[in-house]
Amino acid sequence: MKWIGLLLCILVICTPWADALYFYLEGSEKKCFLEELPKETMVTGTYTAEQFSDTQHKWIVNQQVKIDITVEEIPQGNVVVARQGGAKGRFTFTSAESGDHSICLSPVPTSYFDSTKTRITFDMDFDDPAGDGHDHKESLSDLARKVHELNERVQDIRREQLSQREREIEFRDQSELTNSRVVWWTVLQLIVLGVVCVWQMRHFKTFFVSKKLV
Repeated sequence: MKWIGLLLCILVICTPWADALYFYLEGSEKKCFLEELPKETMVTGTYTAEQFSDTQHKWIVNQQVKIDITVEEIPQGNVVVARQGGAKGRFTFTSAESGDHSICLSPVPTSYFDSTKTRITFDMDFDDPAGDGHDHKESLSDLARKVHELNERVQDIRREQLSQREREIEFRDQSELTNSRVVWWTVLQLIVLGVVCVWQMRHFKTFFVSKKLV
């Protein structure tokens, strides 16, 4: 019984990672998925296209790759999405009516005889407006982004306060140095003035004595 419980725990842990899938396309081969969607359901698709590198011997994201994305209502044939994306990207659409929707991905060929094999990792997220109307992942992402912005603002304010404090310390040191210089200059002036007064008094005394005025 213990190993059954352990197996269930492993399945529960691995379940959130089972949403994304990957498939291989050769050249401009197209891969379509048929999804039955309720009315006004928002669908967000996320994909990553990789090609095998002979030099690195692994799958890498080639920024030159373009992916055609088309979404059609079945059987009406109404085109909901028709655009071209890069090697990594996402697309979003909302179903206008209930029914089947064909979601197709295909690499854009670089030449007429292009047979390059492309591995595409694809994931879809569905948001039913009849529910709470919020995507938990996007809400958490928005919350994390707001917290990050607040942290950046706090850091900016802290840096400004530190800079202001440094300027105040520099201004205080400069003021104290200026005051000290003024005090010493005043003392020097008093000393010079005292020396001049003593010299003048001695000079006048000598002059009066020589003239026999005293």
